[in-house]
Amino acid sequence: MPCLATSERYTLDLPAGHRFPIAKYELIREQLLWQGIAPPHDFYDPGLCTEQDVLRVHTAAYWHKVRDQQLSAAEVRRLGLPQSERLVLRSLSSSAGTVQSARRALRDGVALNLAGGTHHAFADRGEGFCVLNDIAIAAAHLLHHGLVRQVLVVDLDVHQGDGTASIFREEPRVFTFSMHAGANYPLRKEQSDLDVALPLGLDDAGYLQQLKAVLPDLLDQVQPDFVFFQAGVDVLGTDKLGKLALTQAGCRARDEFVLGLCRQQGRPVAVSMGGGYSERIGDIVDAHCNTFRVAYELFG
Repeated sequence: MPCLATSERYTLDLPAGHRFPIAKYELIREQLLWQGIAPPHDFYDPGLCTEQDVLRVHTAAYWHKVRDQQLSAAEVRRLGLPQSERLVLRSLSSSAGTVQSARRALRDGVALNLAGGTHHAFADRGEGFCVLNDIAIAAAHLLHHGLVRQVLVVDLDVHQGDGTASIFREEPRVFTFSMHAGANYPLRKEQSDLDVALPLGLDDAGYLQQLKAVLPDLLDQVQPDFVFFQAGVDVLGTDKLGKLALTQAGCRARDEFVLGLCRQQGRPVAVSMGGGYSERIGDIVDAHCNTFRVAYELFG
């Protein structure tokens, strides 16, 4: 059965009217339990990420500024979140969730983090609500400990995984694949190992056609022994920041295809949630919960 990383540290107080839907982390756990998708014993607190894990990915200068709450006003604006001790704990806990999910996926085939997907965090800076890059930290952790030889990052958030691409630009053991809305944030794109820039307004059929044309061949080419899946739900047509037009059914079909391929080919996969900014928080929660539902149906 899948293990689900979660923690009360995943939430924090944000200013009134802040556009980041921080409440979703608690609501997703509640809905997974209420709908009977996941039993209580599948949830666990992953603890905090170690400094050693952080520093394999992020520069000491940046990490120390985050840790000591010494980011400049410009750096805080670029990050989009007010700095605080609680933000430090949240970032360490969320990153630990992906590290522990990766380790458990090696055992169970799949494991999921009820946070993470913070792919706009670069080695030396944070951007777009992303402080630490949890997927990069977890991939570096697996490689450092000799647990895997080749990693594939499948980033299907509506925004390019620019931080992850930058971090692993010179690392052949990590292949970064990002399929995202082309004319969208970030304005300046990085170069992933493979980028698929989608036209604005693409619907379910067009999106799934693009994904199915790329991912099977990519798995054959890269031959990863581990996959990180960034399952952002900002691909929904209801998303305020997304600019694509997927339905809940289309987003679920995306997850079924990715996780189904990993299951069929015996490739362990760790799932991080990524973004979601629909006007109704219920749309965000429903789409994320579908990802967990699919994981249980395929691997449970």
